Amino acid sequence: MKVGLYFGTFNPIHVGHLIIANHLAENSDLDQVWMVVTPHNPLKKKAGLLPDYHRLQMVHLATEGYDKIVPSDIEFKLPQPNYTVNTLAHLHEKFPNHVFSLIMGEDNLKSLKKWKNFELILNDYELYVYPRISADKVPDEWMNLENIHKIDAPIIELSSTFIRQSIKEQKNIKPMIDHKVWEYIDHNLFYKK
Repeated sequence: MKVGLYFGTFNPIHVGHLIIANHLAENSDLDQVWMVVTPHNPLKKKAGLLPDYHRLQMVHLATEGYDKIVPSDIEFKLPQPNYTVNTLAHLHEKFPNHVFSLIMGEDNLKSLKKWKNFELILNDYELYVYPRISADKVPDEWMNLENIHKIDAPIIELSSTFIRQSIKEQKNIKPMIDHKVWEYIDHNLFYKK
């Protein structure tokens, strides 16, 4: 089975995440897309991050009805902060018959050199890269590598940061997130302060 790993804090998951995941699940050679909820991205601040359980629950709610999109808490059991290269090693041990690939935006590809053991990731894994308007141009040296696949996916310029800020400002963000996720956020009074 070929699995695309879509890492994120998903704080909260929104329709942009779902559009990208579903596009790759339906329009690539990936059999499944796993939405890997990251407890803590070492390149981001942890302040304002909902507890792991709540973010995972929102991913479960948002992906109900998507047969090829699977929520994953694989990083919850690993040492923090989470490094992708460590998660990939763990996944290979746990699922030796799966082939894992990474899904990332152009902005993440541009910052890949900051990742722990990025050379190993570039050499050993396929990367599916979706476009971002806000991203600076990715150097051709990256885009011409054989294992990097630039995906002609819809460009979604929506961020969890914008959604959190809008909720804090009491704006209606219902079209931007799955209705069950909205109900979960509203019921728990998340992002209000």
